[in-house]
Amino acid sequence: MNCSPISPSLPKVPQLRPHARFVRKQSILLQIALGILSIGLIPILTARPSLSAERLTLSYGIAARSISINSLETYAKTGKIDDDLAAYAQYAGKEQLNQLREFLLTPIPLNAVQVSQFLYTPIGERLLENLGEVVQQESRISGFYAIRAALILAAADPQKLTILNVLRKFPSRTISINLVRGFEIAEAFQNAVNQTQQAIALINKQSLDTANISTSDNISVRDLPRPGKYRWQKRSITLNDTSRNRTFPADIYLPDISGSRPVVVISHGLGSDRSSYAYLAEHLASYGFVVAVPEHPGSDAKQLQALLSGKAAEVTSPREFIDRPLDVKYLLDQLTNLSQTDPGYKGRLNLEQVGVVGQSFGGYTALALAGAPIDFKQLEKNCPASPDTINVSLLLQCLAMSLPKSAYNLSDSRVKAAIAINQIDSSILGEASLSQIKVPIMIMSSTADTVAPALPEQIQPFTWLTTPNKYLVLINGATHFSTIGESQTSGVPVPEQVIGPSPALAQRYVKALSLPFFQTYVANQPSYRRYLSANYVNAISQQPLPLSLVQSLSLKSSSLSETQQQSAVLNSQYSIGEAK
Repeated sequence: MNCSPISPSLPKVPQLRPHARFVRKQSILLQIALGILSIGLIPILTARPSLSAERLTLSYGIAARSISINSLETYAKTGKIDDDLAAYAQYAGKEQLNQLREFLLTPIPLNAVQVSQFLYTPIGERLLENLGEVVQQESRISGFYAIRAALILAAADPQKLTILNVLRKFPSRTISINLVRGFEIAEAFQNAVNQTQQAIALINKQSLDTANISTSDNISVRDLPRPGKYRWQKRSITLNDTSRNRTFPADIYLPDISGSRPVVVISHGLGSDRSSYAYLAEHLASYGFVVAVPEHPGSDAKQLQALLSGKAAEVTSPREFIDRPLDVKYLLDQLTNLSQTDPGYKGRLNLEQVGVVGQSFGGYTALALAGAPIDFKQLEKNCPASPDTINVSLLLQCLAMSLPKSAYNLSDSRVKAAIAINQIDSSILGEASLSQIKVPIMIMSSTADTVAPALPEQIQPFTWLTTPNKYLVLINGATHFSTIGESQTSGVPVPEQVIGPSPALAQRYVKALSLPFFQTYVANQPSYRRYLSANYVNAISQQPLPLSLVQSLSLKSSSLSETQQQSAVLNSQYSIGEAK
């Protein structure tokens, strides 16, 4: 879901003849269509499996042009552009053609069972429905079943699952690309990209301007990412909440320090586990925090493995939107009991001063615990997700529509501050919900996140917060997976190009900013507040993932228009280059 389609933005060709303009549009949609094919990635075979596609037909109303699959394969494997492909290649740059070649041949590390299992889930079928509107069979029949068959056949082939192999396995002589529908999706995609770029440029500029006018305060850029002075012990416990028939493990990191210490809970994302943020747990424990890391059994790596091995029928249950926050509340209750009865915990935990940090689905969990209730009215407005949306996270959020409409008590008064990283929240929570949060909040967003896109899921929701102590951190160039550490039980291998550049740097940022945030608002150490500033963020920022921080933001259209004019300058300042 995180593979990036080839950009539809091609250099403008002046004074094109009508025919040339049409061909150029077709070349753009060819790239978009191939990109859309990659989004599904993931049953049983449809009829006529002996057929395989021979041509891609690009249809625009009654007009149509086609290109042979052989031409694409020849170019992908040899770099040779034949006459068939040349009609399109003349409107693409060298870099885009190279991207196309790599895109067609890059293997996707999934087998036929894994692909099949995902595509039979509600989320997988919704993706296929959207893809089928653009990628169609002959006679412009929806490509729903054909795409699913092609993906499974390609995943079972010894030549591995690649986009080129998917095209070859398509069970129809012709793959028809509906350009009218494709242009609609492309336009929606481009609008979303433009708005996101403007918002990112605005945040970067505001952070840089604030840092330039701030005083230094003698901040050491090396202190906070380094381990603290305390040694710690890791203990594992098993929790059994009989009221929900739910058993789950948790790791407890206890610092070797006397006295009652504040507690931080870490909630992992969908398909991860309690080891995914072990690096952060260890770091906070070394500074004297007790860190508790539960594993959410209905949305962890084991759940994803069960799905992909055929032992589960869904990516996750809608009930997880309820159970995840309740897992944390139950964990805190059990730690309270342990602190009163177990000598190993007695007198060591301050469970009235709790912080929560979560990523993706865990980010939602953190915000729910901080005081944001599920907003069913917002879900009804936004679900089902529009076929034009590029926000894949809505497919997950809209699962909550099947929950009984009730005022679930998911918040916890013990939670005094929360950090949400790449969270999903635009529909499951929304403005009316997030505005109810009263505790300090930090949102960390990645500009290259294609799972929970920055603008709708983190930047816009930040503006909905009314709590006076709020922070938006932007990691330029990071992806949805950049801050996730190495997992002991990974559900699906994530390719390096999907993880993005320098995940170690992104994880260093998480440590460097989580620590002062929790020291300030959970441990009540106000001296750390100076680290929660654009000045400090600018000091620790490095390429290839430049960092920005703002404490307020206005996304008025006029501001975005002004920022668009400055984006070229800002992009040069935040471009990939040598580290500071």
